[in-house]
Amino acid sequence: MSGRCCKMPGGILDIAMAGTSATLLARKWESALLVNVDNDTLRRILEDPEAMASVERIEGWRSLGDNIIETIINKSDVVKGLKDKAKDKQLSKKEQKQLTDEEKEFKSKRKLVQEKLIKFATRIPAFMYLTDFRENTLQDVITKIEPNLFETVTGLTVKDFHLLVRLKVFNTEQMNQAVFAFRRYEDASLRYTGIESHKGLSHYGLYDTVVAKEQW
Repeated sequence: MSGRCCKMPGGILDIAMAGTSATLLARKWESALLVNVDNDTLRRILEDPEAMASVERIEGWRSLGDNIIETIINKSDVVKGLKDKAKDKQLSKKEQKQLTDEEKEFKSKRKLVQEKLIKFATRIPAFMYLTDFRENTLQDVITKIEPNLFETVTGLTVKDFHLLVRLKVFNTEQMNQAVFAFRRYEDASLRYTGIESHKGLSHYGLYDTVVAKEQW
């Protein structure tokens, strides 16, 4: 029987021996560290039409409005210019107000972009839950083994995801840690119920690396 059919509803057990709770696990997949929204990353997206098309397929992206990435970069540049000017001489009241307003707006819009990317990242645990491949790296499962399932669950094609990873929109080091936490939690919750998820499993695939089960 597949391990996915035997899990406790919602996976909400707080298993102390797993080294993490469901709440802490959720926080890992909702962490701002998983995604990069600095200006350099946003410029890479903006300058690549395929990347722009990819992010626009993320659920809810279009609700952010037209040209949001360009707006963030432009306002960030304005803020930087005003701050540089303030180093040499005092800004006028008009310039001070402009600095405050522009900085507030670009930070707000950047946070909205970050939230949409994180929302996409939170679909990945659902994909891991549904796939039975545990020893392969998640990257291989996504791109080579179950690409159709990935698209169904996340809404992005493998090509979309590959491109965004290449542009460093997603932080692969943090992704490895989040996948590791998910695997530990999943395995421990099943052991708690007396079930072995996958008989003879000797390795666990993280995002782009594999670790031996005994290392845990």
